[in-house]
Amino acid sequence: MSISPFQTLACPLDGETLELAGNVWRCVAGHSFDIAKQGYVNLLPVQQKRSQDPGDSKTMVAARQRFLDAGHYQPIALAVSNAILSHAGSKTANKELFSCLDAGCGEGYYLRQLAYAGQLANASTNSSSLALMGVDISKWAVLAAAKQDDKQAPLSSWVVGSNAHLPVQAGTVDSVLCMFGFPVYSEFSRVLKAGGVLLQVEAGPDHLRELREIIYPTLKPERSNEAEVPEGFAYQSSENVRYTLALKGAEEVADLLAMTPHLYRASAEGRARAAALEELVTTVDVRVVQWLRV
Repeated sequence: MSISPFQTLACPLDGETLELAGNVWRCVAGHSFDIAKQGYVNLLPVQQKRSQDPGDSKTMVAARQRFLDAGHYQPIALAVSNAILSHAGSKTANKELFSCLDAGCGEGYYLRQLAYAGQLANASTNSSSLALMGVDISKWAVLAAAKQDDKQAPLSSWVVGSNAHLPVQAGTVDSVLCMFGFPVYSEFSRVLKAGGVLLQVEAGPDHLRELREIIYPTLKPERSNEAEVPEGFAYQSSENVRYTLALKGAEEVADLLAMTPHLYRASAEGRARAAALEELVTTVDVRVVQWLRV
């Protein structure tokens, strides 16, 4: 699959279609948004911010980038890419465009892996094009994602924005990714085409269990694996990805903790116990669920 620009952006102020002219996205009402020199656009107006600098910090983004670039979650990325490309293959033909939005993209690891997998999978057939967009409320995450792209041939469009008010036109996206994020099903349903797929990755009951046993006095009872069907969707399929992860050195352990909610949920004592680790063997246990937009 070749990579094509993502075009169906919407003005975050009035919802009108954004058109690209040079390095500026502009709607019919005259609202304009410049593409930064790093290659991203900020579509998060001040009235949609809950703080001056929302989302992950620069330090957290750097930790996640080091951890993911080391390949520790590569099996998850492979499962996600296979699922999306399978859906793309069933929906496209004759070089049609297939669009995918990563809602809460972080520093862009999963979209980059999807782009590479798409290029490899269709190196001989080239049957369709991928239009990829990553949106995150953290400007540091989006900046890190954009910096890793080749400016002459970017793999994705990178946008600072909110899942609660996705700056995307209604009914224009073939697939949405939500990777360990905060799903806003009403917005996902709004931007997806009928028959489009929401692919949600969530922690399973044993995910990082060994780390959690170290940082918490006791573990909370596990929730049921039976997920409630979101309004506007139908259950399509699910896949479990489970393997053992061995981390070497205090920095790798610290990077893992920094990219999880456990960094804030654990007590100072729990974080100190994690910081003292020189190695950690822990379980990766995630569920990849596909919801069909009806």
